[in-house]
Formats: sequence, structure tokens, C-alpha cells
Amino acid sequence: MDSKKNIPERGGRGSKGGHVSVLSKEAIDFLDPKRGGVYIDATLGLGGHSYEIAKRLGRQGRLITFDKDTNALEIARKRLSTPPEELKDDWPEITFLHASFAEVGTRVPTNVADGLLADVGLSSLQLDDPQRGFSFQAEGPLDMRMDPQGDRTADQVVNRMDEEDLANVIYEFGEERRSRRIARAIVRARPIATTAHLAQVISSALGTMKHQRIHPATLTFQGIRIFVNRELDDLKALLSGDAAPRVLKPGGRLVIISFHSLEDRIVKDAMREGASNGTYRVLTKKPVTAGDQEVESNPRARSAKLRAAERI
Repeated sequence: MDSKKNIPERGGRGSKGGHVSVLSKEAIDFLDPKRGGVYIDATLGLGGHSYEIAKRLGRQGRLITFDKDTNALEIARKRLSTPPEELKDDWPEITFLHASFAEVGTRVPTNVADGLLADVGLSSLQLDDPQRGFSFQAEGPLDMRMDPQGDRTADQVVNRMDEEDLANVIYEFGEERRSRRIARAIVRARPIATTAHLAQVISSALGTMKHQRIHPATLTFQGIRIFVNRELDDLKALLSGDAAPRVLKPGGRLVIISFHSLEDRIVKDAMREGASNGTYRVLTKKPVTAGDQEVESNPRARSAKLRAAERI
């Protein structure tokens, strides 16, 4: 995937509103939840994928959910506490953990899970709230924390980081080739107080390019957000030998949905390495992507890539 042509967002709202889980059918098909099984939704979000998993587990099943975002946890808890009428006496035990999926290896026992799903990246709940500071299309504070209690903010990066380090963040995590020009402009414009101000500084530094398919600030915002939330480090931790492979039973399924090339590369490499050392059987020769109908109803699905493997 070329992240420079796609805005990486996960889940979200379709064109007519309402929560839409990206690649939901495909994710559930690969996860293949079994009645009475134990499953992990490592990125609970608003609970769309978890709801579909829970419907298949029955009262003997168990679902363990993780999310950094306390707001998402509260919303999903309410949603998942109201099962369909026909399943109200056949609903699994659900555990809600306010934690990063990087902690799966320390919060879940060995060889207990029949499947693990992670839909990584930015959720619609976060993007659509200007006060969270993720969007360059609205006025908001420079925050960008997925976990509102996190210790690192976008303001610290934008207004305190030295120019060279800032350029490196934008280049490494945003894959923005013009990172030095952007970092120089940001440092000169300090103090920068809002997302709209930051977007304006970036746009002025880069100017308008013909046939530009995304907003000039897209990649810089991506880079800062990934750095603030340690997203790639968390993903590597989830896929490490001490986490996903350890908690999955033999035959357990691992399903990962990612939204830009940096994430997808980590997932692909981890599954490929797992296949070579006898940990996994890879189920997706190529990443699964959304069809035209899903992209039309939920444009944020256009950059999603799903990869799956089975624990040997």
C-alpha cells in the first residue's frame, strides 16, 4: 500500500453515518470464532468486531478486549452489555481492559486464546472529535493521544522538540520526504497552539502542488500521531514471540487489519518470519482489501489491509 495516497484511519462512519467496522465480514471469516472459545479483540474501539465475535461464542465462551481509549471502552461496554434479544441468555463473558494491545503478552495466560483480532490505527471516534486533536480539518488542541492519560502529546512534539528530531519523526513515521522543510517552518512558527494552525503552517511551507491527492498536512499529522502513541512499537510488541504467538493455542487464528505501509510491513514480516520458524501457517498470500461496495459506503476502508495466520 502506498500510504502517501491514502489517509490511514480505521473503523469509522460510513457516508450515511453510524459506526462501521472495516472488513468486518472478512475479519470474522478468518478469525472463525467457535462456540465456547476464548477470543481477544486487541483493539476494541466502538465494539463492532467484538459484537460479531460475541454473537458466535455462546455463554460458555469468553471475549477479552483491549483499548487504550477510555472513551471507546465506555461506549463499547454499553453496546456489548445489551445482547440481541434472542441471545440474552447465551452471551459470553466479556472482559474489558484499559490497556494497549502491546500488553497482551502480560495480561493473557499462555495458550489460552482460540483467536486474536487487531484493527490497528486511528478510529473514527478519535478522528471525528476535534478536541482529541487528530484532525487537520478542524480546530482543536495539539493532543493526539489515543489514551487520554498518556504522557506524550502532540504539543510537546510540535513546540518543544528540536528541529532535527522533529524532521526525523515526520520522515520516519509520516514517510514525508519534505520533512526538513516542514520542521523548519514549524520551529519558526512557534508557539503553535492548535491543529488548524499547524495545518496552515505545513500548507504554507509546502505550497499547492498540481494533482495533489491528499491534504499537505496528512503525512505530518500521521507521523506525529504515530510517534505520540508509540503505535509501531506497540504493534511490534503484540506480534513478538512473547505476545500473540504465546497466548494463541495451536490452531488459533491471528487476524490483523492495518492502514498504512509502515504497519502492513511489520505485520507481513512478522507472519513471514513465523511461517519460516514453524510458528504460523499464513492464511493470506496477499493482503485482503475492501471491495468497491464497502469503500463506497465507508471511504475509510480504502486503505485497509487484512493479513491472517494460524498458530501451529
